[in-house]
Amino acid sequence: MRIADASKRTTILGRTGSGKTVAGIWHLSQRNWRQMPWVILDYKGDSLIKKLPTKEIKNWEIPDKPGLYVLRPIAKIDDDLVEHFLWRMKERGNIGLYVDEGYMLPYDGKSDALNAILTQGRSLRVPTIILSQRPVWLSRFVITEADFFQVFWLNDTRDRITLESVIPAGIRERLPEYHSFYYDVGRDELLKLAPVPSENEILATFAENKTRKKFFFFTD
Repeated sequence: MRIADASKRTTILGRTGSGKTVAGIWHLSQRNWRQMPWVILDYKGDSLIKKLPTKEIKNWEIPDKPGLYVLRPIAKIDDDLVEHFLWRMKERGNIGLYVDEGYMLPYDGKSDALNAILTQGRSLRVPTIILSQRPVWLSRFVITEADFFQVFWLNDTRDRITLESVIPAGIRERLPEYHSFYYDVGRDELLKLAPVPSENEILATFAENKTRKKFFFFTD
């Protein structure tokens, strides 16, 4: 299986408790945060994100050195600040964006700045990892512009129908706990994945400053 490079967009979807947050952090561990800055928008104060070797963003400044940076906005209250921040990220380029709950972005998940990043960010090298429990709550561009999908169980049939407009039929199958579907858009390839490495293994990858390596965890 392929995972995203320095310009690609990954969308990770699944109900609460399905395993999507751990999968998202695993994907982040494999990205190029040692070569350029990656900003984590952490709306819900996730416990796993708090364990990462991040630097807190102060005064809404755009980071300019490689590493992991975290911003913890308050939904609705900080919407205008987040929107302006995302526009400046797009203008800067060469910076990654990880959003823990994409539907909490300004304007009910349909941020103009995010849409610009998703539609133009590849050429500007603004890769994204966006997580959500409900595809129907997201900007359509989070779905149509993704290069890779990881899809855990979704309770609502409407969500599965939304995804089947861009992913081959077959994702309605109920997989074992923490298993998922992985769709490579460029190859038009759909895989079934076993769970990603454990939280401790993922955190060790960050702590030990390992170089990127391959994990083979897909199932038949």
